Amino acid sequence: MSYQVFARKYRPQVFDDILGQNHVVQTLKNAIEQQRLAHAYLFVGPRGTGKTSTARVLAKALNCVHGPTVNPCGVCDSCREIAQGISLDVLEIDGASNNSVDQVRELRENVRFAPVRGKFKLYIVDEVHMLTPQAFNALLKTLEEPPSHVKFVFATTEPHRVLPTILSRCQRFDLRRIPAQIIAKHLTFIAEKEGIHLDPDAAAAIAVAAEGGLRDAESMLDQLVAFCGDKIGEKEVLEVFGLTSEHVVVDLIRAILQQNASKALSVTHQQAEAGKDLSKLLADLLGFLRNLLVYQIDPPSLHEEISEHARQALDEFAPLVSPEKLLRLIEQISEIETSIRWASNKKLHLEIALIRGIQTLGEIGLESVIDALEELRGSGSSSSSARVSNDRTPPAQKSPRMAADSPPGVEIRRQAPEPNDPAGKSSDLTTATRPESLAGSEPGTSNSPSITKTEMEELSEVESASLESSWIRILQEVSSRRPLVLSWIENASPLTFESGTLTVGFPKDQAIAIESLSRSGTKTFLEAICGEVLGQACKLQFELKEGLTPITRPAAPKPDDPMEDFKNDPLIQKALELFKAEIQAEA
Repeated sequence: MSYQVFARKYRPQVFDDILGQNHVVQTLKNAIEQQRLAHAYLFVGPRGTGKTSTARVLAKALNCVHGPTVNPCGVCDSCREIAQGISLDVLEIDGASNNSVDQVRELRENVRFAPVRGKFKLYIVDEVHMLTPQAFNALLKTLEEPPSHVKFVFATTEPHRVLPTILSRCQRFDLRRIPAQIIAKHLTFIAEKEGIHLDPDAAAAIAVAAEGGLRDAESMLDQLVAFCGDKIGEKEVLEVFGLTSEHVVVDLIRAILQQNASKALSVTHQQAEAGKDLSKLLADLLGFLRNLLVYQIDPPSLHEEISEHARQALDEFAPLVSPEKLLRLIEQISEIETSIRWASNKKLHLEIALIRGIQTLGEIGLESVIDALEELRGSGSSSSSARVSNDRTPPAQKSPRMAADSPPGVEIRRQAPEPNDPAGKSSDLTTATRPESLAGSEPGTSNSPSITKTEMEELSEVESASLESSWIRILQEVSSRRPLVLSWIENASPLTFESGTLTVGFPKDQAIAIESLSRSGTKTFLEAICGEVLGQACKLQFELKEGLTPITRPAAPKPDDPMEDFKNDPLIQKALELFKAEIQAEA
C-alpha cells in the first residue's frame, strides 16, 4: 500500500475526532438528534482548521446505514466510500475550477436525481468564494428550495467574498484557530502511534509555528520525520523551519523590560548570525508581548494558548511593566512590522525598534507627572497657602467676601468665632453675606423679626453676587496654578453653596469636562482652592444644567514668555528634579 501522509491518515472520521471546534460539533450533533437539519451549511475558518473534514463527517452521519446518527459506524459501505472520497452521493466540488455559470447550471440539473445508496445527496463546495457572481446568482433558487434529499455544504476562508444573498440562505459556522496546546497534544498522539519519540518542547514549537492550523502541524511533523527519523527534538524543529526558540524570545523580552539595551542587541545579533528570519523573530516578540498584555488583564483566557514555560515567564514579567507602558511598547515596536519585510538590512530596523521600545519604557507619562505634582502640592499645601494669602492667617480664617473683594496687598482678617460658636459657623457664606439687620436672627424663632418677600429677594441677590465674585477669584487661582484645569472649568457657573458643598453647573455638552474634573487628584486640587477663597472646608458637586451662562472673569495680563514662566514655576522645577527630566519644545 502506498504511503499516506499524516494529514490524511489521521483525518477526523467522527465528530469526536474534530479538535478545537466544540461549538460547531455540538450544534451539528443537536441538529441531527432533534431532526432539525438545514438544507445548506457554510463553514468559515482559516486553512487547516477542519472545514472539509467536518463536512465529510456530517455526510457520514447523514448517510450511514444507522443514520442519521451522531455516531456513524465507519464500516458500512456508505461510510467507507465517503471516507475514501468515492461516494456517488457525496460530491466534492472545487469552487476554484468549477466556477462558471454552465457548471452551476449542470449542478442544478443533477440535484433532481435521487441518491444512489444513502438517504441524502450532499454537495460539498470547497473555496466557494471563487464562484463568479453570475454562478452564485444561478445557484440562488436551487439553494433556497432544494429537493428534500439534497444538502449543500460550502467551505471558505474568505466569507466576505461570498454574496450576501448566498449567506442569508445558509447556516454559518465559524471554525476557530485550534489552540497550540491541543495541537501539541495531538502531535504527541500521532508520534506515539507511529513509534516516534517527539520531545515536548519540539511539539510545542511545531504547534506555535502552525498558527492554529492542525493540517499545517501534521505536515510539519511529516517533514521532520523524514529529516530526523524516529527521534525529534526542539533543536531539529528550529533548524528545519528557521524558527526562534521560545527561550530566546523570553530572554529578549526580559532584556527589554529590564531596559538592558546591550543584552537585547546581543540576542538580536546572535539570531542574525544563526541565520534566523528576523521578521519571524519580530512576529514572535510581538506575539509574546500580546500574551503578556492579555495575561495582565484576563489570565484565564490564555489557558489553552501557552505552554507552562511561557506561563512561568508571564508570571515573572507581569509585575515589571504596567499595561499602559506595555501598550506603548507594542505600538513602538510594531511600527516596523511592515517595513522590515522589504528592508535589505532587517537587523538594523529591528535594533532601532528595540532601542526605541526600551526608551519608551523609560519615559514618564503625563498622568504620572500630574500625580507627582499633586503629591508635591499636597505635601507643601501649608506653605503654598501661606504664599498665596501673603500672610500668616490660615485660609479658613478669611471671609469669602473679604477674599473676593479685598484689593491686592490689603489684609482683612475676620475675628475669631465666639465661644458659643466653636465650629466657626459664622464663616458660612450665607451668614457672611447676610445684611446686618438680619444677622444673628434665625427664621422661625419667637424673638426674630419677620423677613418680607422683598428682603428675601434682596438677600438672595447679595448672596448670588458674592458667590459670583468668589467664583471669579477661584477661576483666577486655578488659572495661575494649573491652566490646563481652567480649560475644563471656565464654562461652568456656581449654583449654590450650602452646608460646605459648592454645586457647580455645566452646560449639557460639557459631560467630558465633568468626567475630567472628577478625577480624585483634580477634584482635591479644586476643593482646596475653593476652601482658600471661601474661607472654609469645601466639597464640590458637579451637575449638567440647561441655560447656563458662564461667568466672565477679567482677562489676565498675557506674559511676555509663557514658556519661561512655566519653566520657572517651583513645582515644575521640583518635578524636573524628581524625574531627572528636561523640557523639550516640540518641532
